Amino acid sequence: MAVRLVLHGELRQYAPGKVVEVSGAGRTVAQLLAGLGVPGEATAAYVVNGEQCEPTARLSDGDTVEVIPAISGGDAAGALAGIRVIDLTRALAGPYCTMMLGDHGADVIKVEMPGTGDETREWAPPHINGVSAYYLAINRNKRSVTLDLKHPDGKRALERLIEGADVVVENFSPGTLERLGFAPERIRAIQPRAIVCRISGFGQDGPGRAWTAYDLIVQGMGGIMSLTGHEGGPPAMVGVPQADMVAGMFAAYAVTAALHARERTGEGQVIDASMIGGQVALLSRQAARYFADGTVPGPEGNRHASIAPYETFRASDGFVNICCANNGLFERMCRALELEELLDDGRFADNGRRVAHRDVLSGLIGRRVGELARAEVVRRLREVNVPVGPISDLGEVFRDPVVKHLGLVAEVDHPSAGRVSAPGIPVRMSATAPSVRRHPPELGEHTDEVLAEIGYGPDDIARLRAGGAV
Repeated sequence: MAVRLVLHGELRQYAPGKVVEVSGAGRTVAQLLAGLGVPGEATAAYVVNGEQCEPTARLSDGDTVEVIPAISGGDAAGALAGIRVIDLTRALAGPYCTMMLGDHGADVIKVEMPGTGDETREWAPPHINGVSAYYLAINRNKRSVTLDLKHPDGKRALERLIEGADVVVENFSPGTLERLGFAPERIRAIQPRAIVCRISGFGQDGPGRAWTAYDLIVQGMGGIMSLTGHEGGPPAMVGVPQADMVAGMFAAYAVTAALHARERTGEGQVIDASMIGGQVALLSRQAARYFADGTVPGPEGNRHASIAPYETFRASDGFVNICCANNGLFERMCRALELEELLDDGRFADNGRRVAHRDVLSGLIGRRVGELARAEVVRRLREVNVPVGPISDLGEVFRDPVVKHLGLVAEVDHPSAGRVSAPGIPVRMSATAPSVRRHPPELGEHTDEVLAEIGYGPDDIARLRAGGAV
């Protein structure tokens, strides 16, 4: 028997086809690839029989080796290079929005209160060398300036920042910005081209304007928790603060749309982005069921109401998700798992009948999956292109060769925390590559630098400090 070598992406140039049979028993992965002329710097990760390994792993006859290519980074400026964002946000939804803009090249100036700053600087444990891990995760690619926006000189400094701004993002409680003297109309009077993005829990006006919002509150009110969890069980929140993050994503999306519109009109505009709006937008197919026939969906666990099998199964050493949305996938799954008898059972002849007899079908598949290791189930089904994947913990996620290949772990050196890792940038762009250029700033780290850029001299800055404005 030979070794089965699977080359992904641009690595296929080194062999005649995606999959090749090669003599490799007793050799290491690195030796095997060198024999084909595949340079080490062109590879990112190696998977042998479904498990990631080092290039020094020794191979045996019958092994399947998958090789993931390295990605080549771009040197071009990000798509938002030259855009200046004044970031008046804190906690999560707002900073997540501005981090996304910064990842794509915007110059994000994070304005914080002297002495305290963004409250997430205190949201710990965990710390990394005394720095809040929570803060570090959502504030890269920004510069920090401290300004007391209740101090007259702090207000004047913010006015100067706005004069050169393309975007102003804030997530104060509705009405706070107005009380500080910076209502959207005044911001746009200072800089008519400015896009003012306002992020709140329930909108800037209307019945929810004064309600305090946190992620858990909005997940519940937006319907997501009513759909999450197992049938008959209590509501469950999603395991990440997605109400905050989705609001930040939609806000960043709206900002880029407004920047594009400004190219036509020459004018900025005001964006009202809400956490509840993001949650309702996510209801998608469940809302479609409700609008179609009035059905109020409830928790479905890990099953899809309209497709079977489409759910989680327990293997002998973990869990896997298997999804078969048509007859072809179902047939291939049955053959790969040696369940051919299901193909002759009329109860499973098409998706409608499989849904009607889901409990029986799930039990039969579940017994077979339970006899196999998780990696074996994944290997068998991937070989026949049936959608399958393990349920991975975070240790497994960040070791996954696909995650590594796509650059989904970002690292940056921080002056206090040292080398910091965080989830990376989830998209790649061929001409205007996003990038991690700056560490999450220390409080007020760039105050003097930024004030000098907007015309303050050393004596002016010293005066601002002495007066408590910065």
